[in-house]
Amino acid sequence: MLSVAVVGSGPSGVYTAQALLQQSLVPDVRVHVLDRLPTPYGLVRYGVAPDHEKIKSLQNSLRAVLEDERVTFVGNVGVGGPDGVSPARLAELYHAVVYCVGASADRALAVPGEGLPGSYSATRFVSWYSAHPDIGADPFARDALEARSAVVIGVGNVAVDVARILARGAGELRRTDVPRAALRALEESRVREVHIVGRRGPSQARFTTRELRELGALPGARVVVDPTELALDPAYAAPDGLPGALPLPAVVRRNLEVLRGWSVGGGAGAAGDMPGGAPGSADAVRRIRLRFFLRPVELLERGGRVAGVRFARTAPDEAGGVRDTGRYEDVEAQLVLRAVGYRGVELPGLPFDPVRGTVPHAAGRVLRGGVPSPGEYVAGWIKRGPTGVIGSNRSCAKETVASLLADAAALTRRTAADDPLAVLREWGLRPVEWAGWLSIERAEAELGRSLGRGPVKIPDWAGLLAAARDENG
Repeated sequence: MLSVAVVGSGPSGVYTAQALLQQSLVPDVRVHVLDRLPTPYGLVRYGVAPDHEKIKSLQNSLRAVLEDERVTFVGNVGVGGPDGVSPARLAELYHAVVYCVGASADRALAVPGEGLPGSYSATRFVSWYSAHPDIGADPFARDALEARSAVVIGVGNVAVDVARILARGAGELRRTDVPRAALRALEESRVREVHIVGRRGPSQARFTTRELRELGALPGARVVVDPTELALDPAYAAPDGLPGALPLPAVVRRNLEVLRGWSVGGGAGAAGDMPGGAPGSADAVRRIRLRFFLRPVELLERGGRVAGVRFARTAPDEAGGVRDTGRYEDVEAQLVLRAVGYRGVELPGLPFDPVRGTVPHAAGRVLRGGVPSPGEYVAGWIKRGPTGVIGSNRSCAKETVASLLADAAALTRRTAADDPLAVLREWGLRPVEWAGWLSIERAEAELGRSLGRGPVKIPDWAGLLAAARDENG
């Protein structure tokens, strides 16, 4: 029998477990899927926007893997941290360990004023409205209540997600699993203007067309685009492709079509002081401004808090990047969210490449001193960096599992524990198994019923662990 621990129960971890179950080279496989949290699904539970029900429904397919009799979910077990299990000790319990721990840190802007109150990472904001237990109660309530203008720095799907949540009416979020405190704060929000800002042009933005179009479908909101900023992008000016260059990817062409439609869809009188605006309801109370060729250089301060962002105006250079023009623009904002990418975090006990933010590997085999470390593997963002979509993790996991299976004969000669969970308990840990997670689900359903809603997430560690221990509820 091959005993494998998969560290992380998000898509990359579950796809790794699935690949182990579906192979036939080693028919007798036991998989323990470990997670620091008492809940499964990783970013599908705590990173997908609550109004994206279709993507969140991916939990159903992940659930089917975790409910397989050959798989055991082991929540509330950290690895590598001060209160968890070291990789060296974990290796004593299993023939192989696959680390699927993602990229949990956000990239900083590295500009003056970034640490001011009112300036946050989009990751933290997403964790707040997704009820991640590490965030706790209301760190954003004051900003959500008092900010009139918000700036979201970044032009990827995360930036679009957080802008959409800020601009969406809280009444529409009542049917989702947004926690009570976040819903209450969003209901009382004074945000009326949201700027989504990128330092490069629209053809280099990373959002998908579906996410982009959702902005224009928000009731009570209006999208505003400046046609002069769009015209700076050579690809926008030549939608069929630049002479001598590769054709534009389909998603870029679709995005440019959407932005072009918005830029000519309304006049300055309808959209405000910036020319161009998307058709929207006549009584729109919120405005979403998509801005391009602006690079943040400083967060401005007033009264000890963020008051705005100073941007340097950029322009395309001849190498596919941008250059500063020497001109600047200040944008008023009492809330600033940076969404400029994720970064892997070093897991104590594992090698780490601080430049790439990944664990060094060869086809998923962890490298120590350039040599594969027996029984240690990686998959997902900690393996390849924060690239691709959720489905990209499937092929990534398959490559890693192929390497593991090629090593299986040597791995099974290693000693593995007969009952790893019993050993973990002897070490002082309190694993939450699948029955505990089902108990959390029941508690969240009951909480939602008491509020006249569907299931509502429990937002704190104490509440989650209390619900998990009530397995007979």
